[in-house]
Amino acid sequence: MSDALDRSPTAGTVPRPRTGAVVPVLAFAGIVVSLMQTLVIPIVGQLPQYLNATASDAAWAVTATLLAAAVATPVMGRLGDMYGKRRMLLLSMAMLVVGSVVAGLSDSLVPMIAGRALQGLSSGVIPLGISILRDELPAERLGSATAVISASLGVGGALGLPTAALIADNFDWHALFWTSAALGVVALVLVAALVPESRVRTGGRFDVTGAAGMATGLVCLLLAISKGADWGWASGTTLGLFAAAAAVLVAWGLFELRVDQPLVDLRSTARPQVLITNLASVAIGFAMFSMSLVIPQLLQLPERTGYGLGQSLLSAGLVMAPSGLVMMALAPVSALVSRAKGPKVTLMIGALVVAAGYGLNVLLMDEVWHFVLASCVIGAGIGFTYGAMPALIMGAVPASETGAANSLNTLMRSIGTSVASAVAGVVLAQMTTRFGPYTLPGEDGFRTVLALGAVAALTGFAIAAFIPRRRAAAAPATAGDVSGTAAEASRA
Repeated sequence: MSDALDRSPTAGTVPRPRTGAVVPVLAFAGIVVSLMQTLVIPIVGQLPQYLNATASDAAWAVTATLLAAAVATPVMGRLGDMYGKRRMLLLSMAMLVVGSVVAGLSDSLVPMIAGRALQGLSSGVIPLGISILRDELPAERLGSATAVISASLGVGGALGLPTAALIADNFDWHALFWTSAALGVVALVLVAALVPESRVRTGGRFDVTGAAGMATGLVCLLLAISKGADWGWASGTTLGLFAAAAAVLVAWGLFELRVDQPLVDLRSTARPQVLITNLASVAIGFAMFSMSLVIPQLLQLPERTGYGLGQSLLSAGLVMAPSGLVMMALAPVSALVSRAKGPKVTLMIGALVVAAGYGLNVLLMDEVWHFVLASCVIGAGIGFTYGAMPALIMGAVPASETGAANSLNTLMRSIGTSVASAVAGVVLAQMTTRFGPYTLPGEDGFRTVLALGAVAALTGFAIAAFIPRRRAAAAPATAGDVSGTAAEASRA
């Protein structure tokens, strides 16, 4: 089926919109959303004082964003497939702006948590943006554009820390959220003005019961993972949440298999190319986040520890920033490799590069430039993997399911980062050293987390090896079904 017919049954007679600005606008929106996720890192230690709350209560300003993002990402993906991806993209950006304003006006815990949760609802922007690209761009541009949008997640994360630190050091802490609101408004206006609405729709009725079941299961799972160290991994609360997550998600899966219009088409996600890619995504998400958990801490620990480098938070952020730029710079290279060898090969190469970066960092931890070098190598590998995963997903599902499928893949990566945070917390809490009156994470603990990042990347490589190399169309092509580009996308 032709690329034109893949867009809609009437695409052959409807003039295509001009798409020159779509990629930079969507990339900017992705950077703004990923900036939001690192926004509070410079003030986490001061939040209890700012909000007149305990440290454990103030930590909900981070946890609320994680939980809201986990629920919103697949829901927005499905709603985008049904009612329009641009429409849901605009709604997501609006939630970012509203959440930023609420947090910017807050001086107590409850409105801050509410604002951060609203910000988390914007996390579906990147998978929605990738899905719009599939609907609007010709096949020859899709691979490189997808890689650029995927890299925006890393760029925003890498640039977010120094930017937030600079603002927090020189202005009132509320300015962090007003900056986020301003950037969100700019992104919202640009999307409204320059991004066309997709003509690929599934229609039908939204699966409210499925959404509620998935939300309940994910909240239980991620609460147990993210708060288990605080509550105790063997505590009744933690174990109860894990048990509840297992029971709810199993029941949810059985329900989704029986409903006519499910929130997540589990039969599609069970296709080998989708299933194995999602499993690899969990490992890659773990590997990606390990760097963010270790390098800033090592850079900021006092030099008197013997392994810390005594840098400020701003300096630590500047050390991390080049890795995001490397991700963006290598996005076209990632697309070229995928076009020549297929996205499976790109994913495997990226995983090996990430593992090599962590191995390098285990050996080199004595100078600031060691961390710049290691983070850039890891960033290069992450850029390759993040460009390949959406291409693999889109190569196995019809375009009418692209939003939901990409969102689920994003969720798998988020679960990997959550597990990385929990595991790193346990390792660093157990492998400590005394420094005067303080107990600090020891050098061996940091090396262990870095080694685990390498193991996770190698695990992703091993899983990716089982992805089918080529795949035919995901389903029989019809005038209303856009699955005809599945084989093309898998090679793009």
